[in-house]
Amino acid sequence: MANANVTDPRQHINEEPRDDLFDVATGFGVMFGFMFIVFTVAVVVKFIIS
Repeated sequence: MANANVTDPRQHINEEPRDDLFDVATGFGVMFGFMFIVFTVAVVVKFIIS
């Protein structure tokens, strides 16, 4: 490990250089899509049963 002052909050040595907003939006979109598929299947099954 490099000589870094780990108590200095200005040094983000453990932070990944990623776009957090894009990660949240992607996760929301994927979860929404999955739940939409589950909802659609449940509606189709309900109409088949009744």
